[in-house]
Amino acid sequence: MKNSKISLREAAIVLIVALAIMGTGVIGLHLSPQVPVLLAITVVIFWAKLTGFNWNEINAGIKDGIDKGIIPIVIFILIGAMISTWIAAGTIPTLMVIGFKAISAQWFLPTVFLVCSLVGAAVGSCFTVVSTVGIAFFGIGVTMNFNPALVAGAIVAGGVFGDKLSPLSETNNLAAAVVDTDLFDHMKTILWSTLPAATISTIAFGALGMGHNHADMAKINTTVAALSNDFHISIISLIPIILVFVCAGFKMAAIPTMLLNIFISAGMMFINTPGLNITKASNIITNGFVAKTSNSEVNLLLSRGGIVSMMPTVALIVLTLSLGGLLVHFSLIGAIMTPLASHLNSPAKLVTAALGACIGVNIFVGEQFLSIILPGRAFKKTFNNGGLGRVLEDGGTVLNYLVPWGVGGVFIANTLGVPTIQYLPFVFFSLLCPVFSLLSGFTGIGLKKTATDDVKKEHSVIATQN
Repeated sequence: MKNSKISLREAAIVLIVALAIMGTGVIGLHLSPQVPVLLAITVVIFWAKLTGFNWNEINAGIKDGIDKGIIPIVIFILIGAMISTWIAAGTIPTLMVIGFKAISAQWFLPTVFLVCSLVGAAVGSCFTVVSTVGIAFFGIGVTMNFNPALVAGAIVAGGVFGDKLSPLSETNNLAAAVVDTDLFDHMKTILWSTLPAATISTIAFGALGMGHNHADMAKINTTVAALSNDFHISIISLIPIILVFVCAGFKMAAIPTMLLNIFISAGMMFINTPGLNITKASNIITNGFVAKTSNSEVNLLLSRGGIVSMMPTVALIVLTLSLGGLLVHFSLIGAIMTPLASHLNSPAKLVTAALGACIGVNIFVGEQFLSIILPGRAFKKTFNNGGLGRVLEDGGTVLNYLVPWGVGGVFIANTLGVPTIQYLPFVFFSLLCPVFSLLSGFTGIGLKKTATDDVKKEHSVIATQN
């Protein structure tokens, strides 16, 4: 067992090498993230053995990392099943038909952003938004000839904003708990960055949508006809999405909500498809729904979902959490954050450093909760609780969906079929929140007094008395 403390230089070298491997592989060589992350894990394990750590410690680090992701992994598996049953039950096709008839191409993008925000605020989960109404909006946008990455960006931005508006959000509750503040006080604090970011995002999506005044009505009519002929298009088909809101109102946890939804949607599948049997229904839930309409584009859009479709996501999450567990267990993250937090003497430096720490954890660990917990613990003693909570959200929660190997980024890419790097430039909300946090640090707007300010004032008083 290694007893010596990890130096700042040693930790920095290991982290830089790991980041270089993942960045080069995913961004430079356009590889699937699984292999670069696996190589990064290999490098960390090799370093650990060279520096004296034993296999029990290495295994413990991997186990600790994966333990934190068991519930998200189960949720993602259930989301795969829910997507396929929602399509088969006619829920997503019905949402698409309603969207084609109710939304003009010119206002499509801001409508997507705002509706996804409202749904996110109601259910408290960006993942749920993307995997439900997000898929319907994506299908509508592609049919209207919008850039798929732009549509994905509007969906993700709206889902993240809605998540930040919701008292049901797990990350809101976690951030408030980490900094020991009331949940609703925390939610008021983050409005200093989320509201300006959302306002600019709405304007940006509106401007980008101005160039789409004339949608291809023939294509839209063909798509609607294909949906109407091969799916059960009805208000009744919206029962599963209504159920999501009802469960959210009763504050039901995510797993029972999804299990109930899958059960109800599966029942609707049997009602809408008389020839359906248990074997075929099981195949839809396991392997996903395969659309067989007369329209090849509809078939491409709605042939998705199923438990198996989530396995690449689950594999990457397991690998990413394993890497994160090793980095945390060997104190490689703490070796950099702890000394950094203790040498800050102004609000601007505190905000900048805390944001950098959150972003760094997102990049190296790829997990939302740890991007809140680790920097929160490191900066809690030197940072005022209210301000820290907002910075943790702006640098941690909202940016996880923009990391190609992060839990959020992997899920979005797999669900919508758009690589993270492609939709990243259009998630204006997530990109703007850290900017407004930085502005607050340098201007003091929306930032409460920090502990370092108290220390400065105390030293000033002592100096005056002397």
